[in-house]
Amino acid sequence: MPAGSIDPAPLLRDASALLESAGIDSPLLEAELLLEHVSGVPRLRRRIGDSHPLPAEQAEEFREWVRQRCLRIPLQHLLGTTDFLDLRLRVTRDVLVPRPETEQLALAARERLPARHGIRIADLGTGSGCLALALAHGRPDLEVHAIDLSPAALGVARNNAVRLGLGDRVQFHSMDAFGPESPLETLGRFDLIVTNPPYIPSADILELMPEVKDHDPLLALDGGPDGMAPYRVLAQRAQEWLQPQGWLLAEFGDGQAGALVELFRAHGWSEISIGKDLSGRDRFLIVRASRPENPATHLGASREDVPHRSHHG
Repeated sequence: MPAGSIDPAPLLRDASALLESAGIDSPLLEAELLLEHVSGVPRLRRRIGDSHPLPAEQAEEFREWVRQRCLRIPLQHLLGTTDFLDLRLRVTRDVLVPRPETEQLALAARERLPARHGIRIADLGTGSGCLALALAHGRPDLEVHAIDLSPAALGVARNNAVRLGLGDRVQFHSMDAFGPESPLETLGRFDLIVTNPPYIPSADILELMPEVKDHDPLLALDGGPDGMAPYRVLAQRAQEWLQPQGWLLAEFGDGQAGALVELFRAHGWSEISIGKDLSGRDRFLIVRASRPENPATHLGASREDVPHRSHHG
């Protein structure tokens, strides 16, 4: 081993033990990802026996990253990126870190896109741009609009669009899509709206894991006293924003399915269904705007599984 270099194997063992003691769920994996980030050597190469030594300065940098992760700074913030379907996105404290469940939401939206050209899509509360960019990436013919109240979040989303070569395929708008006076109708009607709105009840936010409550933006978490505030706006207003029989797909929190079904049924939505996430929990509201000739017609709720896909961190 070259002078001044350090064997990474004991470093990884020590880092994994520290992360485990700090309450990290996958300590060895996260230690490997941090080491890969610092050294540039893929973690799978090390797993098959490539014990490429670390210069002393890289070893110290690695130890510092581990110390920060032990403080429960999100891994994605330390790495600066996260994977979402087949895209690699930059993430900062200004946006919610995309979860595997939201990948399923994107796949469910893709399934419901009409085949014809000129389809208009809106992503409400775009954050990192994960949903808007995943849809734009999969269908070059789509007209995609990404909406967020936060200028900082829109900056992250725009940056991701440019990095991915999608800068001219997505239009960005700064507006409050979930406020009672939402001006979304000024953008015209859409064929599909997809959203991961804030749905955590205000009083529950302090009970969330540190990576979320201390590092994700409050604007992306707080859904009001019962977590339902954005959905009330969507139930009342979103049929005005959609073409007749257009789709609305929204992620929601634990225990909200029944109230959402009743809410959207009361506002005359049709084809109301609930999709489950990979763990089998009710997670996605999938509803359709009523036909214009009979807007009061609606169907009872059904349940369906959205497409399953394993998440690779």
